[in-house]
Amino acid sequence: MSRTVPHHPFTIDAWRRRTELPITVAAVLFLVVYAWKVLADLHGAPADAAEAVMGAVWLLFVVDYVVTLWLVEHRGRWFVTHLPQFLVVALPMLRPLRLLRLLTLFAVLQRATGTWIRGRVTVYVVGSTALLVFLASLAELEAERPAPGAEIRTFGDAVWWAFETITTVGFGDRVPVTAQGRFIAVGLMLAGIALLGIITATLASWLVERISTGERAAEAVTTAHVDALAGEIRALRAELAALRTDRAVPEKSDDTPS
Repeated sequence: MSRTVPHHPFTIDAWRRRTELPITVAAVLFLVVYAWKVLADLHGAPADAAEAVMGAVWLLFVVDYVVTLWLVEHRGRWFVTHLPQFLVVALPMLRPLRLLRLLTLFAVLQRATGTWIRGRVTVYVVGSTALLVFLASLAELEAERPAPGAEIRTFGDAVWWAFETITTVGFGDRVPVTAQGRFIAVGLMLAGIALLGIITATLASWLVERISTGERAAEAVTTAHVDALAGEIRALRAELAALRTDRAVPEKSDDTPS
């Protein structure tokens, strides 16, 4: 008797299709609640309610991550190659980065393979930068505001600090004084260096492609010119051969005895 091999009721693609919308809604909810908690400086029951909502969203992301890890074929390789998703679960600040999945839906990025990849990277860079600055500003404000001697006490100060940190400018007019704030600063500086590298690589890829396109166009023009010249030479040879034939016929007629 043959034994039937058990199959998962869902494949990884089916699971992603069914959970994409709930995960996205949960990410939006987390982002809104977290921003409300920090900007409104909630205390007491409202703060506990916000924490409860964010905790529920976190559990949803944990379930999604665990189920995805269970459904993939090569779990060890998938874990290593999807460390950002693990960080999304492990670090509360990174959970809303799942919203960037929506940016891949733009059909204009699919015109050609190379253009699609480069455009996708560009959209990811812009979206990641804006979201990272916003989240880092909230996290820094939450960490620094209650600390004695803190220099970052308003959201405007936090946004200014985040921009000068992610661009690695570092004017020094606003500096974190808490360990958590400095940890956020280190992460933001590393993210800024990574984003700069992505931008540089994307620009270099674009320049190389433009140069290659120009070289291919020039090569095509040169080939066309060579082919045209070769055609003209063949035509001239044919005409010369015809002239020689025409001249040879009368000469033979003159040599024939009457």
